[in-house]
Amino acid sequence: MKQRHYHTDDARWQAVENRDANADEQFVFGVITTGIFCRPSCRARHPLRQNIRFFQDIHAAQAAGFRPCKRCQPDKAPLHQQRLERIRRACELMDAREETITLEALAQEMAMSPYHFHRLFKSVTGLTPRAWQTARRHQRLRDALSQGEAVTPAYYQAGFGSGSSYYRDADSALGMTAKQYRSGGKQLSLRYAIVDCHVGRCLVAQSARGICAILLGDDDAALIAELSALFPHAERHLAQNDFSDILEKVIACIHAPDTRLDLPLDFQGTLFQQQVWEALRTIPAGETVSYQMLAAKVGKPNAVRAVASACGANRLAIIVPCHRVIRHDGKLSGYRWGVARKAALLQHEAKKET
Repeated sequence: MKQRHYHTDDARWQAVENRDANADEQFVFGVITTGIFCRPSCRARHPLRQNIRFFQDIHAAQAAGFRPCKRCQPDKAPLHQQRLERIRRACELMDAREETITLEALAQEMAMSPYHFHRLFKSVTGLTPRAWQTARRHQRLRDALSQGEAVTPAYYQAGFGSGSSYYRDADSALGMTAKQYRSGGKQLSLRYAIVDCHVGRCLVAQSARGICAILLGDDDAALIAELSALFPHAERHLAQNDFSDILEKVIACIHAPDTRLDLPLDFQGTLFQQQVWEALRTIPAGETVSYQMLAAKVGKPNAVRAVASACGANRLAIIVPCHRVIRHDGKLSGYRWGVARKAALLQHEAKKET
């Protein structure tokens, strides 16, 4: 996304007429007849052009004798920052408690209606408040088991209220039973197959819970080695003929990137990784975003490197389209399965859109 410039009064007036939120941090305008100054995106009725003066910032407007508009509040943080701050506080509140907090209680704490809070939270984080709390509970469970905690104390410490809730959620939390996870994934069984696609060879692996890996490459042995590295303790079996329907669906989605895969997916990661992966799946085929834009999309504008790491940790090539993330200058950056393959995927999607 290109940075817009508002160096001339004509450009600034156009931004005011369009209520352009992109201009909010570039300048403010004062209205001579009322003595107030506003953001360009202010929703109040437009004044006449001859009654407007433009200022570089709020300090210049106040020095000229103008006072801030009570509607758009240009003397306060931009609206999107205020919203991000509310979501940050809500996340801190949920993270501090083991028990689930209801949507109504969270919305009341944030001084918002449940509907608007739910909508804002999901637009910022990519998850609903309930899904956020579930993901945090799952992360605490993984951390406790990884540190050698026994299964029963681990799930109570993670915030599962009862044995029944644990057994109901444990598989989705870990991708395997708690005992398997605690022992490093031993006894986990995968079946896989390798097939041609338009960007080389494609390995598709499935666990008992769904597709757990879609890997791209040129060499079958290298793909099998990559699968082994991802699941070092799992039993891996070459799939038989009954796997053909699954392969056809995956390859169909690879060739038609605007098609959503109608198969269960089995991928686990940290809460942040899950946010990034969910955000990636909202990027339409034929479009790209920068790492900065993706970081902002998940509500962590300063976590660009962490976003890049989450993209690199993706095991489901194309289905979770990390290839649609590029550098802010429009150039291609690294890709787990090679920059040349990333370019080929983007070119293929661009042709599909034309």
